[in-house]
Formats: sequence, C-alpha cells, structure tokens
Amino acid sequence: MKQSRLMSLVESVANVIVGYGVAVLTQILIFPLFGLHTTLAQNLQMGGVFTLVSIARSFALRRVFEAVRVHGGGKR
Repeated sequence: MKQSRLMSLVESVANVIVGYGVAVLTQILIFPLFGLHTTLAQNLQMGGVFTLVSIARSFALRRVFEAVRVHGGGKR
C-alpha cells in the first residue's frame, strides 16, 4: 500500500521532532564528558542548528537519489 502525502508529512514532522529531542538530550549527556558545559538554552539552540543541517542534508540526498533514478542510475 502506498503512503499518503498526509502520512508522509506526519512522518517527516515526527522525524524532525524526535531528531531534535535526541540531539538535545545527547548534548546534555555527552558534552560534560568532554568538559563542555552549556546551558539548556544553548543546548536547545545548538539542537536547532543541528536539526536545520540535518533537514538540508536529507533534502540534498533525496534530490541526488531522485536525479540518479530519473537519469537511469547508470543502467546499461
């Protein structure tokens, strides 16, 4: 069964929200192990930056793979 556009949107939004939470939680747990001490506000801001970078990376890779698919993907 094909995924509807609405469910694709819901999945994408859920992925971004979960990714943001994982990034922030990881920073809170890991940074002190490396001697980095940040405030919650700083962790939230950095998580936002990492999330934007992740969205851009994901978008770029999807477009590359779509271009490969459309142009034959090296099939002979």
